[in-house]
Amino acid sequence: MRKDYISWDEYFMSIALLSCMRSKDPSTQVGACIVNDLNHIVGVGYNGFPKGCDDAVFPWQREGAFLETKYPYVVHAEVNAILNSNASVRGARVYVSLFPCHECAKYMIQSGIVELIYLHNKYDDTDSIIASKKMLDAAGVRYRQMEEISLNVERSVINDESSTFLDYVRRHCARSGYKATDYTNDVSG
Repeated sequence: MRKDYISWDEYFMSIALLSCMRSKDPSTQVGACIVNDLNHIVGVGYNGFPKGCDDAVFPWQREGAFLETKYPYVVHAEVNAILNSNASVRGARVYVSLFPCHECAKYMIQSGIVELIYLHNKYDDTDSIIASKKMLDAAGVRYRQMEEISLNVERSVINDESSTFLDYVRRHCARSGYKATDYTNDVSG
């Protein structure tokens, strides 16, 4: 048996980190992954504008008049993960790349999430995070910080000029100890 596999925490936090790579926010990218008690992913999300709101039209600025900043328009990763869920999140845990603000804490509590695992808390001393922790504590939602993890995603793994998707599958199968023909016969046409 392999000994160097990643833990469930590392796996789900990696999904949250991968999700945050979808955010178009130039200053803060946040991802969330909601997992039920069977370790099944039931929701993912990242911070961005609501559906139908063009990313090129709405502002991404952090400073200026309120309506000229991103703040009245952006939906946070945690809320998107709840809204995008494909099953109940009651009793679930959420993995987030950044500790949730007080608004997201309200949604998490109301939806029945029971545990929060976060990676960073760069706004720890702000009123928003203080309020968030106060509500999470009062509602009995557990929270803990994960140690730093590294996620390296190579976007050109499949699309480099020297390989086809079939070559990629064969290389991956060979590294994993599988016979490539078991997985490539159906797609070789």
